[in-house]
Amino acid sequence: MPLPIEELIFRARDMRGSDIHLVRGLPPKVRVDGVLVDLPGHPPLTDVECEQYARALAGEGYEAMSDIGELDLALTFGGEIRCRINLFRQQGAVSAAIRILADRIPDLDTLGLPPAVQGLPDLNRGIVLVTGETGSGKSTTLAALLDRINHTAPQHIITLEDPIEYIYTPDKCVINQREIGSDTVSYADGLRAILREDPDVILIGEMRDLNTIETALTAAETGHLVFATLHTNSAPEAIDRMVDVFPEGRQRQIRLQLSTTLMAVLSQQLLPRREGGRVAACELMMVTPAIRNLIREGKTPQIASALGTSAQEGSITMDNCLVKLWKEKAISADTARRAARDTEYVRRQTF
Repeated sequence: MPLPIEELIFRARDMRGSDIHLVRGLPPKVRVDGVLVDLPGHPPLTDVECEQYARALAGEGYEAMSDIGELDLALTFGGEIRCRINLFRQQGAVSAAIRILADRIPDLDTLGLPPAVQGLPDLNRGIVLVTGETGSGKSTTLAALLDRINHTAPQHIITLEDPIEYIYTPDKCVINQREIGSDTVSYADGLRAILREDPDVILIGEMRDLNTIETALTAAETGHLVFATLHTNSAPEAIDRMVDVFPEGRQRQIRLQLSTTLMAVLSQQLLPRREGGRVAACELMMVTPAIRNLIREGKTPQIASALGTSAQEGSITMDNCLVKLWKEKAISADTARRAARDTEYVRRQTF
C-alpha cells in the first residue's frame, strides 16, 4: 500500500477535502470546495492497492462486501477524524468513496441557515424535513439541530442511521444512536420498535419507503418530534415524494396527516463561496395555515408561490436566498444563476 489509509485521510483533511475517491487506474481524488483534484504526489492506484485499502477499511466486513458488492460503514481515524465510507465493486475492482465528517458537531448558529431554523429545536411535536442532494450538508444540519436540543432540554433522543455519522455526547438528553445493520436489521425493524422505547425526539436518517414515512407520521401524530431527510430539492417536491409512495386510495389520508404534522421543510445546497470554501443556500418553508390547506387539498404546485408570501413566519425561497447571498458578496452572480430554480428571476435580480 503506497500510503497508509490513515495518512491519506489526514492529508485530504489538511487540503480541506470533503470526500476521497479511490479508484483503480487513477490517483486518489479529493473533493475540495466541490471540485475533484488529485492528491499531490500520489501515483495511480493499482488493483491490488485498491483491494488493500478496502481490506484496511472494511476489516471483518470485507468478505461480506465482496459477496454483496457494496458496504456502508463509519470509522474514526487517529481518534479525531470520523468518516462515512462506501466500498463497492466496479468492473472487477474495488472502489471507495470516503466522506470526511466534521471533527465536532458545529453550533447551529455557525451554519448560516435562515434565522427561523433557530426555533426548530424548540418544537414539541411534528415533522421537520431536511432535504437536498447528496453532499448538501443535510447530516451536519440535523446533527446541529439535535445537539441544540441535547444542550437545552432534558429529553430522550433516538436516532436511526445508516451508518452513524456524528457521535453525540449526552448533556441534558439521554441519547441512543442505532445503526442499521449492526444495532437493528433495517429501518423498518428499528422503526417498528422505536415507539416502544419512550422517545421524545426521533431522527430518521432517510425516509426511503412507505413504512418509514408511515411510522414518521404516526410518531408525529402521537406527540413526538421527528427529524428526517429526503433526497428532494424543494419543499413541494418533498411533499409529493412522501404522498406518491402510497397507493392512490390512501393518498388523501396521507395528505391530511401531513397537513397536520409537517412543521418545516429546509432544502439545502452547498455552493462555492466567492473567496474560497463553500456556503449554504437554503429554502425554508415554515408550514402556515395557508400552506396546510394547500397540502390537504393536493395543491402542492401553489406552495412555491405561497412561500413568497410567508416571509414574516421565517420562510424564504431558494431564489431569494441566492439573491441575498449575491448581495452579501458571498457568491458570484454566475453561481447564483446556476443554482436558481427560476433562472430568469435571479438573472434580473443579479444584473
